[in-house]
Amino acid sequence: MTYDESSQPRSLAELGPETAAAQLAPLVAQFTAVARLEHVTQAAQLLGMPQPTLSRAVARLEAELGVQLLSREGRAVRLTRAGRLLLGSAERALAELQRGAEAARAEADPAAGRVAFGFLHTLGTDAVPALLRGFRAAGHPKVRFQLAQDYVGAMLERLRTGELDLCLVSPLPDAPDLTARPLDEQRLHLAVPADHRLAGRRRIRLAEVADEPFVAVEEGYGLRAITDGFCAEAGFAARIAFEGEEAETLRGLVAAGLGVALLPPALVPRPGVVELEVTAPRTRRLIGLAWVTGRPLTPPVAAFRDFVLSRRGRLLDHD
Repeated sequence: MTYDESSQPRSLAELGPETAAAQLAPLVAQFTAVARLEHVTQAAQLLGMPQPTLSRAVARLEAELGVQLLSREGRAVRLTRAGRLLLGSAERALAELQRGAEAARAEADPAAGRVAFGFLHTLGTDAVPALLRGFRAAGHPKVRFQLAQDYVGAMLERLRTGELDLCLVSPLPDAPDLTARPLDEQRLHLAVPADHRLAGRRRIRLAEVADEPFVAVEEGYGLRAITDGFCAEAGFAARIAFEGEEAETLRGLVAAGLGVALLPPALVPRPGVVELEVTAPRTRRLIGLAWVTGRPLTPPVAAFRDFVLSRRGRLLDHD
């Protein structure tokens, strides 16, 4: 390691707070080594730098702070009261830095690191638990997961900011900063009240309910955009009577007779609700995995991504 003193600014006071802290940090670290050993030569050997350079660094720190930190006693040094105060703070800061470094390393540990994974509410009951169970059984029993359920727009924003590593979404994003891979298709059924005029049917065309009130998720949700698109394809604009935030709420509204809804199939039949297959248009939505293009993935994230992609065509149980 080489040290270029000429590149150092003459006064930290001339710098902004962030730059001053960056300049101050190495001086404090060098001072801490001297203070712990109470010997400049031994500290210089530990740091791998010339002893005169280390002495000048401590002197510069004293000049910047305007206090004497060390008293010289031959080749040894002793801490002054101000020096003891600074050493205490410096050691706490270095300990916190060490903890942060260890946490960062743990995050990327291939065997026990963390994956921040987002997914649609409608996938949280069955598909996601099956993925996690399969990934653990495939040789990753100690990998930790931070799970988040949200609507597509919010998840993609959290993906971009780094809060999430991967997310299961529908529809798939078409943006240059995101990579998305299709995994499976999910059929959407028309949910109607049990006493509805069409409840005795098994299949219908979506146009047959063009005059019916619909219950749907709020605008901004991927499922809402998909529902509106299918209705438009069938030749009408859905008349939205009520809005909710997730599929089970909408099923409850359907059971109460407040409207019909296009929904993923229920894992457990909901009393008061009948689900009909829609023959026209083809009411299926594509589910895919998304991540930020070009952003390096930690080993556990990369392993989980590859596992999820290997489940293409098997992510969902087809009804």
